[in-house]
Amino acid sequence: MILSTPFSSTARPAGAARPGRALLWLAGLLLWLGLGLARADGVLLNQLSTERVDDGLALNFSTRFELPKPVEEALAKGIPIYFSAEAAVLRNRWYWRDARVARASRSWRLAWQPLTRQYRVSTGGLNQSYESLAEAVASLRGVSGWRIAEAKELEDDGRYYLEFSYKLDTSQLPRPMQIGLGAPQGWDLKVERTLNLNPDFSAKLAP
Repeated sequence: MILSTPFSSTARPAGAARPGRALLWLAGLLLWLGLGLARADGVLLNQLSTERVDDGLALNFSTRFELPKPVEEALAKGIPIYFSAEAAVLRNRWYWRDARVARASRSWRLAWQPLTRQYRVSTGGLNQSYESLAEAVASLRGVSGWRIAEAKELEDDGRYYLEFSYKLDTSQLPRPMQIGLGAPQGWDLKVERTLNLNPDFSAKLAP
């Protein structure tokens, strides 16, 4: 004797959704929720491009993210936080591992100044104060015209690609916090991309 189940055609009421469709809908919902969480805790890369300039190769990038609550709380307690960007230009080699021909890095220090009640962003020896946290964070979300390679490091007969990363640099937090973070929940802000460079060394992140 064959027993009917809740998923059999004889037991399904008229107009009920097919099990396959229901499962697909559920999977899509879970995926959508997962992507939403990833966006909330991560970094979206709005722009990433390179261009050949007279003195080498310049990079432009912009990101979008919000500071998680634990980071804002650390700032309010007087703990500075750091962001860093790294870019490496590599040349393809068929006979050996790819050669890194140039590498550049940049960091930003964000701190709350209780005496002036302002936020200060420091980078490359320059300091700028902001009235609000939103303005301060906006100033470190990207950069344009950043020279990451010199002209002498680029040869026109090679194939090159770019490795790029931007992150909240927890390695520069006070040591006790680094130990306490372990697997940092709410501190893991990071994005990485690899772009193939055109023969003229230009590249642009696809939308």
